[in-house]
Amino acid sequence: MNFTSGLDLVLDFLSNGITRASAWQVVIATLVMTHITIAGVTIFLHRCQAHRALDLHAIPSHFFRFWLWLTTGMVTKEWAAIHRKHHAKCETEEDPHSPVTRGIKKVLFEGAELYRAESRNRETIEKYGHGTPDDWIERNLYTKHSALGVALMLVLDVLFFGVIGITVWAVQMMWIPITAAGIINGIGHYWGYRNYNCSDASNNVFPIGILIGGEELHNNHHTFGTSAKLSSKWYEFDIGWMYISILAALGLAKVKKIAPEPRFDREKLVCDLNTLQSVVANRYDVMAKYAGSLKSTWREEMVRLKQKSVLEPSFLKSAKTLIQREPASLQSTQQQQLLELFKHSKALQTMHEMRGELTAIWERSHASSDQLLLQLRDWCARAEASGIRSLEEFSLRLRSYA
Repeated sequence: MNFTSGLDLVLDFLSNGITRASAWQVVIATLVMTHITIAGVTIFLHRCQAHRALDLHAIPSHFFRFWLWLTTGMVTKEWAAIHRKHHAKCETEEDPHSPVTRGIKKVLFEGAELYRAESRNRETIEKYGHGTPDDWIERNLYTKHSALGVALMLVLDVLFFGVIGITVWAVQMMWIPITAAGIINGIGHYWGYRNYNCSDASNNVFPIGILIGGEELHNNHHTFGTSAKLSSKWYEFDIGWMYISILAALGLAKVKKIAPEPRFDREKLVCDLNTLQSVVANRYDVMAKYAGSLKSTWREEMVRLKQKSVLEPSFLKSAKTLIQREPASLQSTQQQQLLELFKHSKALQTMHEMRGELTAIWERSHASSDQLLLQLRDWCARAEASGIRSLEEFSLRLRSYA
């Protein structure tokens, strides 16, 4: 082999790698690899390790650990600890990555830096990192040499795809910092829609959870943190749950917990202890349905108030946002604004006050079951005697929880 032919071989290798893949094939390969990384994060790190929502067989468990070592360099114990702390301290100053306290720009564009900073906090890792893998390969390779995996991935990408493999590697390295550390931790607590009015600012970014493995359904997750399934509405799709279901069917995963789904007995006319237990267990579903009833009453009242022209449109617009929030979360000025609204709408005042009373039923831990049942029965009786159509219909539905 002469020098020229040898040089041609080197140039050909640098251009195409050993796979000689076309541009489209490189793009497809990159998307497949980044999707496997997302699947590893949501199934292994998030749902299995951080929340114990499922158990994984050794085969997928070791595969995900190895793959994430190659493509992210993240240490399982650190990731699980930081995420658990996020749930425990959500939206407070101790939350490692809350846009509520740190600002959306900080979390969106510097989410990876916030993660690395918290990973150096040994108190966080020791307090929240319990129960994660601690075998020989974890101690001597994945944790001890976490940077070695991503370096090996760079070599493999160049070997397979040539020089363009550097770009492939860069995309792989940016994928989790952008999608998980930035979009989910940032936008997921700043913008989107909410199925459930849980105590933090979490939102569902998008109802179709494919690009980020189902993590797009962030409000659902924060409401039911230990559920292996993140979708809750018929129009929502969680591809991570689809993969878990396939693994479970193959005997490679065991689901430990999913969000409760309410059951109903439409023939039940009187609240009993089973009703009380079901209402408490499905309280997020109860309040989501109550929010729908409140919106129905709002629409009816707006027709009447606009005909009277007693309140400014701008006032009504801001009041609409306030009345949908939990009464206990309102500031004094916001409460005064609602009091002004209630002077003109007894129906909205009743709906607002009775929501607080309903919430108090499952917050009164000192009361006995019999006392809480009496309060629930009284609440239903007053709701059905209120003369507010949507409230009456909601109460009849509430009675049927079984």
